[in-house]
Amino acid sequence: MLTKRIIPCLDIKNGRTVKGVNFVNLIDAGDPVVLAKQYAELGADELVFLDISATLEGRKTMLEMVLKVAEQVNIPFTVGGGISSVEDVDALLKCGADKISINSSAVKRPELVNELSNKFGSQCVVVAIDAKQIDGEWIVHLAGGTIATELNLFDWAKEVEKRGAGEILFTSMNNDGTKAGFANEALAKLSMELNIPIIASGGAGTVQHFIDTFEVGKSDAALAASVFHFGEIPILALKQELKDNNILVRI
Repeated sequence: MLTKRIIPCLDIKNGRTVKGVNFVNLIDAGDPVVLAKQYAELGADELVFLDISATLEGRKTMLEMVLKVAEQVNIPFTVGGGISSVEDVDALLKCGADKISINSSAVKRPELVNELSNKFGSQCVVVAIDAKQIDGEWIVHLAGGTIATELNLFDWAKEVEKRGAGEILFTSMNNDGTKAGFANEALAKLSMELNIPIIASGGAGTVQHFIDTFEVGKSDAALAASVFHFGEIPILALKQELKDNNILVRI
């Protein structure tokens, strides 16, 4: 059995970590490089950085930040936001990123998944999917969840797996920010229908939610932001609880 991974997520805007709800009421949460180092020291298995502004200026800032983070951490980190070409990924990997995450750009041009997988290997291609359950069907959304598509979550996840994605980062818009638990039914279905790791995102509020997403949702990793940023759930304490519940983790 592979160990289950705990992944803090840092939203970056203009080179700073921000905290907010649905990308509004953003509050500065500090230097992402400092936070990354702290999380690595506190037992995080991986880190995810999302450039939520992803402007031209943000791209330059992100490259500089990736270089600085690579010097400070010894755990894998994934970078997402505004990535739409082989050249974008090449630049990020050369600066020290281990994986990249694509979302809207994959939906707009699915061949991008093939191109990135063929060039860099599937292990570094994470496809992020934001989906909302509407009338019982999970619908994929773009642009921070603001634009609905006609894509079904499970069909799209299967397609990107065939195209060479190495992991799926699924965020449930229904659960995001609620701290009421992950969308474990959908996660379990994804895990059953796909052969690549599934990262659960959206809804973490308690230690039990992490236990549930590994046991019930069959998730391979769990991603969260505010519960870690605000110190509500210390990572090492979380991992000890998981271990006590016979869930394999790295401590």
